[in-house]
Amino acid sequence: MENKVKELRKAKKLSQDEVAKFCNVSRQTINAIENNKYDPSLYLAFSLAKYLDVPIDELFKFDIEKKNKPKTF
Repeated sequence: MENKVKELRKAKKLSQDEVAKFCNVSRQTINAIENNKYDPSLYLAFSLAKYLDVPIDELFKFDIEKKNKPKTF
């Protein structure tokens, strides 16, 4: 799932730590989300959207076609 967490966080001049504290997670969790290494729970996704003051569908983009595409070897 692609996201704009890093882009919006930087635009608001927030640190990963500030976002993490609001969402009650570690800074490493925010870093992993920003680098597309971890998809947040629904609760965390809504918390991020609230803190960054954007609709959740603007913050996260789920591409069903990409997710269901068979792997090629």
